[in-house]
Amino acid sequence: MSHTIRSLAALAALVTPIPLLPVEAVAQVPKVVVELEGGPAWQSYNDVEIPNDGSATRFSLYDLVGAGPWPAGRLYVTWNVGERHGLRLLVAPFSLTETGVPNRDIRFVGRTYQAGQPLEATYTFNSYRLSYRYLAHSGDRTRAWVGLTAKVRDATIALRQNGISSRKDDLGFVPLLHLSGEWRFESDWRMVLDVDGLAGGPGRAIDAALKLGYELSRRWAMQAGYRMVEGGADVKAVYTFAWLHYAALSVVWTPPV
Repeated sequence: MSHTIRSLAALAALVTPIPLLPVEAVAQVPKVVVELEGGPAWQSYNDVEIPNDGSATRFSLYDLVGAGPWPAGRLYVTWNVGERHGLRLLVAPFSLTETGVPNRDIRFVGRTYQAGQPLEATYTFNSYRLSYRYLAHSGDRTRAWVGLTAKVRDATIALRQNGISSRKDDLGFVPLLHLSGEWRFESDWRMVLDVDGLAGGPGRAIDAALKLGYELSRRWAMQAGYRMVEGGADVKAVYTFAWLHYAALSVVWTPPV
């Protein structure tokens, strides 16, 4: 069992009390919640080899184009269909295009790009997810959810130099575990932990955030904190692993429904 899976299992144990509270004890949750998040994103590594069969060069997009920052944003829409059951939709686009100068030749998707010449790189990682969430615990100050997430990954890595270009597009489905917790330590203040992630086989995907929230009114709240997205795949078609960091600021709206 990988270190990541052990970490997720430990988190699940923390946010899922045993025994679970009966339905009658569950505090009322909003029917619909909309959250718009934005902020700068940085990368601490982004390693690529395509194809991953010895015919291409393993190179670092971090070394080529730097750490960032780049703008990033995402939208959550949560629908709590019952006292304990909810669905959450996520749309999270991310893309960067920068130019750097490689210090060695790079073979990528059947093309060779020369060292010492400006090289344009594009990295796109758009994530679309639908999560089922079960309210496992609801107390006076704390709540915890567990569930499953269906993720659609829409990714592209492309290089261009002196009229030569090549790219690799990747559209795929990834199942993830979902864990979330909320601690209201003051009447208007809360701490929120949110994780979608799974690791095993040839790859992994982790999206985790820790944010501090303040309720402006009954309908509006602000949240700010840190998010990380890490993962990739090591298969014959591609080797790609990246670690992104976000300074996240969000507006949360609870509409009257």
